[in-house]
Amino acid sequence: MPAEVARRAEELREQIGYHDWRYYVLDDPEISDDEYDRLLDELRALEREYPQLVTPDSPTQRVGGKPAPQFRQVRHLQPMLSLANARNEGELRAWLERNLRILRREGVEVEQLRFVTEPKIDGLAISLVYENGVLVRGATRGDGEIGEDVTSNLKTIAAIPLRIPDAPPLIEVRGEAYMPRHEFVRVNEERIARGEPPFANPRNAAAGSIRQLDPNITASRPLSIWCYGVGATEGIDFESHYASLEWLREHRFRVNPDVELHADVEEVVAACRRWEERRDSLEYEIDGVVVKIDDLRLWRVLGVAGREPRAAIAWKFPPMTATTVLKRIGWNVGRTGHLVPFAELEPVQVSGVVVKTATLHNEEDLRRKDVREGDEVIVMRAGDVIPQVVSPTSRAVRRPDRPPPPAPPKRCPSCGTPTVKPPGSVWTVCPNRWACPGQLFQAIKHFVSKGAMDIEGLGEENVRRFLAEGLIGHVADIYELDVERVAALHGFGRKSAEKLVAAIERSRERPFERVLYALGIPGVGAVNARNLARHFGSIDRLMEASVDEIEQVEGIGPILARQIRETLDEPYIRDLVARLRRAGLRFASESGEARRDGRLAGKTFVLTGTLPHLTREQATELIERAGGRVTSSVSRRTDFVVVGDNPGSKLERARELGVRTIDEAQLLELAGEDGRR
Repeated sequence: MPAEVARRAEELREQIGYHDWRYYVLDDPEISDDEYDRLLDELRALEREYPQLVTPDSPTQRVGGKPAPQFRQVRHLQPMLSLANARNEGELRAWLERNLRILRREGVEVEQLRFVTEPKIDGLAISLVYENGVLVRGATRGDGEIGEDVTSNLKTIAAIPLRIPDAPPLIEVRGEAYMPRHEFVRVNEERIARGEPPFANPRNAAAGSIRQLDPNITASRPLSIWCYGVGATEGIDFESHYASLEWLREHRFRVNPDVELHADVEEVVAACRRWEERRDSLEYEIDGVVVKIDDLRLWRVLGVAGREPRAAIAWKFPPMTATTVLKRIGWNVGRTGHLVPFAELEPVQVSGVVVKTATLHNEEDLRRKDVREGDEVIVMRAGDVIPQVVSPTSRAVRRPDRPPPPAPPKRCPSCGTPTVKPPGSVWTVCPNRWACPGQLFQAIKHFVSKGAMDIEGLGEENVRRFLAEGLIGHVADIYELDVERVAALHGFGRKSAEKLVAAIERSRERPFERVLYALGIPGVGAVNARNLARHFGSIDRLMEASVDEIEQVEGIGPILARQIRETLDEPYIRDLVARLRRAGLRFASESGEARRDGRLAGKTFVLTGTLPHLTREQATELIERAGGRVTSSVSRRTDFVVVGDNPGSKLERARELGVRTIDEAQLLELAGEDGRR
């Protein structure tokens, strides 16, 4: 083998490792995907021609390998200990006082204790052993003394470096492997579509992925890692925990950017409370905050109590899951006639909220989970997501008096019409599409919602009341409401009635894409409505379009195209469009569509939170008018995330990816409209 070939292979391994670090750890790539692929293809070609070039730390070895018959057990170089818990501020302060007493008893003078706070990732704890900079072993925590050798699987996680520069003879890195929340949702959707049972939570998804005997399965799962510490070492020592994290960060390991160093316990308490407030908006699951004394010399003095180091503690959050009894399975009808099962529960507190009802998604999901009335069930709540029943407990499955599996009702619970189940559908439906009171209520609720016509003051409660009082009996009846009729209702003053009617008047100015979305055509969400509006320009052209023409629209496949065509042919929809057109709603796009030469041309934006002056729809229109594009999720291709008050997980995602964040004023300036408002 020529010497220059070996040198080139080594050079390629170093370059690819560097670019992996830039992409997966820093989220700041320096080269395009095509350039990266060319480097990897060149290395693969060299290794095919000269197999002796293949090394364990080669980037080509991340994916693949034969399935293992079983995992080999390995003893950790240092025990991976567990943590004691503090569930409130008092318990945290008591932990600190205990440690101060021990230090005084041992004659250790401490002028000032410093602390480190880190998110307690709800994933799978792992150990990574590097010898002379090369990853030689990856293992699960196991029982803390002995874990399972999952090296081949961990190598498939791109955020884990296979080789590190300027490394000591030995260093053991510890971290938590996890699956991001948005990826967890996607993986579960794919599993359900394949008829496989969904994962109960992201932690189970991560653990199940890493403990696959076939590394190719692990490689197909979107896993990442946060590194939180160092275990055994040779040739290097750290005086403080924070210094060890800085070393890891500098040596291409993924360390959480929000790890903080604190001067006193007051700062620690404040940090823990901040994490608890942010918990639901993060792109990864956390179940608490780990608090550590920073000085590693004090760790040795304080020692271990049982299986727990005294120098660290976990401030635990209220659990996001709980166990309760499912009293009854009920069914609601949606705006497109789908019958949706829900669970009535014995009240239980989940993540600080008392939960009495929970979703069961659809009847296929209900069948897969095999939950029945009277079962003890596990309930989960995360953020603003509707509480859901995860599964029955094993005790419930074994009970001898379990009733038969639930079935959807034979008649619609709202109108009494016999229900049907279309072939291949996961839904039983009420076919009484345009006369079912339940479907009418849902259709009007959707029509007036924020993303559609955005009629402030006509929320769920008032929609229900106006239907019951006979003020409206059709979506288009909204535009026939006047101040006198509304003010005559008990509890409605004239001022409230005037505000509502003014909001209805304002809604007549909503753009065509919003009106199209508000119609509630099955499968046409906000994005598809926007694409249809841009493609056809008017409702008349869309009404005349063939299935093939509709299928040409971005994001619309043949099944949805046929469904849209069939819905547009229904007499009710044609009548609804005619009535809304007479009411003055917009059924054609304005000429001022996105300009290719606009100031924001080629730029992609994501909106999160509440802006001070612009609604989300106004901000979207402003961006598109200037040639930009608005998407719903943050990726490496996003140029700007526009942040308002109470931002969600998109802000956290932007920080993870290094995407630039701006406020409303900066958006206006970029669009050239800062002086017009």
